[in-house]
Amino acid sequence: MNIVLFASDKKKDLMSNFCNAYSGILSKHTLMATGVTAEVLSRTTPLSTLKFLDGSKGGMEQIANRIRYNEIDMVIALVDGEYNKESDIFMADVLKACDSMNIPVSTNIGTAEILVQGLRHGDLEWREIVRNKK
Repeated sequence: MNIVLFASDKKKDLMSNFCNAYSGILSKHTLMATGVTAEVLSRTTPLSTLKFLDGSKGGMEQIANRIRYNEIDMVIALVDGEYNKESDIFMADVLKACDSMNIPVSTNIGTAEILVQGLRHGDLEWREIVRNKK
């Protein structure tokens, strides 16, 4: 599965802790992250991630476009809820793309844990079928 990870500045440590806690599950999949999140994860976890641009410099658009091309199976975002006009637009674009393509997405740690547990149990294998139909 292709999984996108990104976190607001205030949630980068939480994302690192989350990825370390679930590294056994996540390591079996292709992980992608926006610029700074990818750098933090490469320094603090054993996981390898493909790096997009920084979120505000085109990374969020890269994610939304890959979602629209059905190349992403899950998005785990940890956001702090402190939006500005620019981040609202980028986040709305990613969420809209996820909704239109039926991509599971989380925006908080609780939902992220549910998605990863579902991944572990095979509950998201339907994404492999959907992605391979294109």
